[in-house]
Amino acid sequence: MVAEPKNEYNPDYVSPPGDTLAEVLESRSMAQNELAERTGRTPKLINEIIKGKAPIVPETAIQLERVLSIPASFWNNRQRRFDEFLAQKKEKEKLNQNLRWPMLFPYNKMAKLHWVPDSKDRLERLRSLLNFFGVASPQSWDQHWENIQVSFRKSDTHKPNKYALAAWLRRGEQIGLEIPCKKYNEDKFRESLKKIRSYTTLPAVEFQPKVKDICAKSGVAVAFVPELPKTASGVTKWLSSEKALIQLSLKYKTDDHLWFTFFHEAAHILFHHKKNIFIESSTWKSKDESEANDFAEKFLIPTKELEKFISKPPISKQNIRIFASNLGIAPGIVVGQLQKKKHLLWEHCNDLKRKLRWSLPH
Repeated sequence: MVAEPKNEYNPDYVSPPGDTLAEVLESRSMAQNELAERTGRTPKLINEIIKGKAPIVPETAIQLERVLSIPASFWNNRQRRFDEFLAQKKEKEKLNQNLRWPMLFPYNKMAKLHWVPDSKDRLERLRSLLNFFGVASPQSWDQHWENIQVSFRKSDTHKPNKYALAAWLRRGEQIGLEIPCKKYNEDKFRESLKKIRSYTTLPAVEFQPKVKDICAKSGVAVAFVPELPKTASGVTKWLSSEKALIQLSLKYKTDDHLWFTFFHEAAHILFHHKKNIFIESSTWKSKDESEANDFAEKFLIPTKELEKFISKPPISKQNIRIFASNLGIAPGIVVGQLQKKKHLLWEHCNDLKRKLRWSLPH
C-alpha cells in the first residue's frame, strides 16, 4: 500500500513537495539513489527536489507515477500549491512595503458606498484597492494612472485630488461596462438628446432610468456615480470604439449643474476625439471645452429665446417659470444660465433650482 502523505498545509506554511517525496521513500525503505536509477534522473536532482531546491516538473511527475504508483497529477498539484504559496508570500512581503498607500484614497467613503469592503486592516485595504482598480501593485497603478492623465482634457484651474478622482473614474468605468449598449450611432444619440431635454422637468427617480435606457440604445452608457471629495461633476470617455461613457456626479447638488454637465459631456461625444478623456471643470479655456460649453447652453436654451426673454424685464421668478415651461425645461436651468451670463445675481432665485439625489444603485 502507498503511504498516505501527511497533511502538509496550514494557514501560515506550505512545505515543499520534496518533503512528501522523502516521506514516501522512507515508508518504502527506498534510498534516493535507487529512486534516481528507477526514474532515470540524477541522484543530484532527486536530492535537490527533496531539499526543496529544485521543483518537480511534469516530466519528473510522470516518472514518479511509474515508479511509486502515485499519480502524476498529485505531484503536479503539490508543486503548484507550493509555488502559489511562495508567490503569495513574496507578494505579501511586497505589499507590506506599501501599507500606507491606501491612506491616499478616501477609503472610508468608498466603503460606505460599497465600492470596496469595509475593513480596518491595512493589508486588506491595500488588496481591496488593487482589486478595485484591477492592477497588481501600487507601482502598476502609478504607471496606469500616468497613462490615463495624458488623455485628460480639462481646465488648468481644475485640480482634483488625483486619488479620489481615479477612484471615481474607475467606479464609473465599472458601471459603464456593465450597461448593455447598442453600437454607437450619432444620429440616434442626437435624437435621444432631444427627448432627454424634456426629462429635465422630472425628479431623479424618473429621469435616471429614462436617460440610461435611451442613451444605451444609441451606444452611450450613462453612469450616475456619487461624488467623492475633490473629484469632478462630469466625465466623458470611450470604453471602446463603439461605446461611449458619460459619467455624472452630484458635486453641485442642483438640477441646473447636472443638466448643463450632461449636455456638455454629450457634446464631447458628438464632436471630439475618441481617445481623449474629458473632465468637466469650473471654467472652459480650451477649444474643446468652449465648444462643449456653447453646445450645452444653446441646446438647453436657444440663443434667440434667451435674448428675447432678457429684453423684456422684469426677470422675476414667475416669468422664469413661464419661460421655462414654454421651453419645456426645468426653471432651475434658466436660473443657472441667467446667473452665469450675469443677468441675475448668484444669490437670486436659487429656490427655483431643485436639489437632487441619485435614485439608482451605484
